[in-house]
Amino acid sequence: MPKDMTQNLSVYSRRESAARSYCRAFPTEFTSAKGSVLTDAEGNDYIDFLAGCSSLNYGHNDPDMKAALIDHISGDGIAHGLDMHTDAKTAFLEAYEEHILKPRGLDYKIMMTGPTGTNAVEAAIKLARKVTGRRNVIAFTNGFHGMTLGSLALTGNSGKRGGAGGAHLGDVTHLPFDGAMGEGVDTLQFIEAMLENGSSGVDAPAAFIFEPVQGEGGLNAASDEWMQGVAKLAKKLGALLIVDDIQSGCGRTGTYFGFERAGIVPDMVTQAKSLSGFGLPFAALLIKPEHDIWKPAEHNGTFRGNTHAFVTARVAIEKFWKDKTFETELQAKTTLLTTGLQDLAALIPGATLKGRGLMQGVDVGSGDLAAAICARAFEKGLVIETSGADDEVVKILAPLTTPDETFRKGFAILLDAAREVTETNKIAAE
Repeated sequence: MPKDMTQNLSVYSRRESAARSYCRAFPTEFTSAKGSVLTDAEGNDYIDFLAGCSSLNYGHNDPDMKAALIDHISGDGIAHGLDMHTDAKTAFLEAYEEHILKPRGLDYKIMMTGPTGTNAVEAAIKLARKVTGRRNVIAFTNGFHGMTLGSLALTGNSGKRGGAGGAHLGDVTHLPFDGAMGEGVDTLQFIEAMLENGSSGVDAPAAFIFEPVQGEGGLNAASDEWMQGVAKLAKKLGALLIVDDIQSGCGRTGTYFGFERAGIVPDMVTQAKSLSGFGLPFAALLIKPEHDIWKPAEHNGTFRGNTHAFVTARVAIEKFWKDKTFETELQAKTTLLTTGLQDLAALIPGATLKGRGLMQGVDVGSGDLAAAICARAFEKGLVIETSGADDEVVKILAPLTTPDETFRKGFAILLDAAREVTETNKIAAE
């Protein structure tokens, strides 16, 4: 039964911290969700082009994952097991080994970190420093790696870094990401020159860390050649290569890992967001066996290895990644997405497409314009956010399972919103 939300929402301004963010852009109370559609307390449906910021790659409440989780809970399955052996963990590890690692010829130890992506990143940089005996980590412009101090030190965005309140964010050198210095500038060549110059002031790195596609930084996509070059340089310098695949992984860029197309094998890979498949907290760090030199409990956490997430993650792997069928479907959806974004870009002078796979968007030139388009789209029934240093990119992270017809409906809303906003701006300018 639809209800008036006014009284419900007032509790948030009274009691929830000012740190809240997404609810400010989407001021309604959601009560249910299925597939690629959210429903609020007044019965309004919204097409979801955000997917929990890529935490719901397989959609809301996948029926097979939901059934498996309900069965596990109904049967008094383990709810919390620290890092003890459980049947749920056994099934997850076996599925991951069989359907993710073996088909790709990869050999990694899987470390269950605390349940958020930033904890996986913290573990990665701690281990890199432990393995190499070095402190400096090379991160990149526009990168985002988390909000705890170590991860935040790697992050480029000044707004995010400002939240540290003056805390030391050191032992990191930020160098230009692929394309960051404009067309025609080879940033890899610049990076090599800096690191091979004994007078550059850049200390020998323990690790390099990058995202294959920068999710929060504006959907900047690293080329295969750039990723290969960084991997080669890391090896040459005796540094480890860490790929942050938290937002770009689990199929988001068209393959399970965001770096697969480049043919590189990172020393470590961070995973979170859609790893559980169901939106449950779950993060992990993949480590080459020769680098797995942790002592027992040297990096731990009460909630490492969310048992309920093991259940749903195993189903997600077996349902979507046991063969190439899903990956092939993603290629077709990528074409559909790209076409829709080209239509959006055509409405805005100077707009450009960004990203890769089903992690794409349009740089509309200003944060104000992008925010206005997204706000109008929400009023029309579409949940969508912005990205970029100045929030200038309209960013699409729809569930990978979104039906084509739902994609088209979402694009129709987005295009209508963009037309209305640009027409309003045009009239105001006149």
